[in-house]
Amino acid sequence: MLEALITSKTRLKLLLKFFLNSDTTAYLRSLEPEFGESTNAIRQELNRFEEAGLLSADKKGNKKLYHANTRHPLFPEIHNLLIKYVGIDQVMDKVVKKLGNLEKVYLVGELAKGKDSPIMDLWFVGDVDKNYLLELVDKAEEVLQRKLRYIIVNDKELQHFLKTKDKNELLLLWEK
Repeated sequence: MLEALITSKTRLKLLLKFFLNSDTTAYLRSLEPEFGESTNAIRQELNRFEEAGLLSADKKGNKKLYHANTRHPLFPEIHNLLIKYVGIDQVMDKVVKKLGNLEKVYLVGELAKGKDSPIMDLWFVGDVDKNYLLELVDKAEEVLQRKLRYIIVNDKELQHFLKTKDKNELLLLWEK
């Protein structure tokens, strides 16, 4: 769907990278191997986003560190569009609300880092009806056309995981 509106693959990758998880930061050179594209193509798109005010950059030595400008008036709309594009909104609507005593849901892994992926990794925090979750995962995978992987953790386990993860790898999707 989004590929029809945004024909530049580099532009779409940058939108996913920076606007799905606003904590994401990156240097130009770090994007080249991740995107599999030339630095020139990536630089052109970064410059366009920066000129439009959608991205901000900070100097770190002789490098520019890019990040989303969360104060831009279009940031919430772009973020919500990308949430819909990857299907997270459907998971929240169809799965989370009926699972039991759920406290939080995190998106982790490639999608949380802003990389498109056929796999959606989720962490459910709380007391979850596991049988019902299994039923819903199959349905959600069909709708999303993505494989769902998940773990169920309690608050203590979550705190341990949070200490070991980079903030770019986690996106809080839902909280009670």
